Amino acid sequence: MVSIDVWNASVDFPIFDAKTRSLKKAVLGKVGGKIGTEQKVPIIEALHDITLSLKEGDRIGLVGHNGAGKSTLLRLLAGIYEPTRGSSRIVGKIAPVFDLGVGMDPEISGLENIMIRGLFLGMTRKQMEKRVDDIAEFTELGDYLQMPLRTYSTGMRVRLALGVVTSIDPEILLLDEGIGAVDAAFLSKARTRLVDLVKRSGMLVFASHQDDLLFELCNSALWMDEGQVKMQGSLREVLTAYKGRDPYEHLDKETLARLGQAPVLTTKTGEI
Repeated sequence: MVSIDVWNASVDFPIFDAKTRSLKKAVLGKVGGKIGTEQKVPIIEALHDITLSLKEGDRIGLVGHNGAGKSTLLRLLAGIYEPTRGSSRIVGKIAPVFDLGVGMDPEISGLENIMIRGLFLGMTRKQMEKRVDDIAEFTELGDYLQMPLRTYSTGMRVRLALGVVTSIDPEILLLDEGIGAVDAAFLSKARTRLVDLVKRSGMLVFASHQDDLLFELCNSALWMDEGQVKMQGSLREVLTAYKGRDPYEHLDKETLARLGQAPVLTTKTGEI
């Protein structure tokens, strides 16, 4: 049974060579959180006092402005960052998908990169060999798969990476939004595979700014702000609080029913 438990966890980054305020701001923008000013060495408080408990079947979206700590939290859950204070326990095989291009070599072919990327995500060589034909068909790259990755456009690289990512069978899927450099028709096909990927995974933690993807993939949400959890609850409740409006209000009844959401009932003045 997969699970994630985090108890009062904080992640700090000391900056030993920060000589200017602009440098501290630059680093802050990368990891989120806020700068501690009482220490002689500047400290980036990227995450502060995070307590979180997730179980198999959970599909949670991370929302918040850029620099709020979403990506840092994903890296804590992946074991890339150790808590400076507090503790965490992860039970299950993790598939961290933070950067679609990580684990790919520009000097080798697309087909060879399919194998390398799959191994990076925790699959075995035999498992990837069984998936190569399906991935190749999905990417629609044809003969380009025989060519070095450095000859690919950005959109072609995203196609290849998405093909591999959506072919794996993760127990815990940690996903950081990285889609957008492909055409609309291919993105629609990729989203179908993403939905199938999430259904196969035991648990999903997904950092995203796109409401429609959150609607499609998640059933709950966590709002991050300055490295802290500001709110956790149902996806609709958290997005409404974060955005200051109901993000479901523009959806038709059929879409609301598919997402398991009831329409908000309103009455005009004077009506019963």
